[in-house]
Amino acid sequence: MKENVGKIDKGLRLIGGLAVTSLFFLLNSPLNLLGLLGIVFIITSLMSWCPIYAILGMKTCPSRK
Repeated sequence: MKENVGKIDKGLRLIGGLAVTSLFFLLNSPLNLLGLLGIVFIITSLMSWCPIYAILGMKTCPSRK
């Protein structure tokens, strides 16, 4: 797997993932399960690889030569 997530994208994914994951603990309704989706953002941030970017042929990291 080649990296396809840049530094800024990684930071935003990590912060957003933590914010969305916090919904799991803060909401007392069935919507709290949406908070588990934040884990996906955290994992893609830590791996520097996004499967959706790979499918679409996108990347936000600089090219290595």
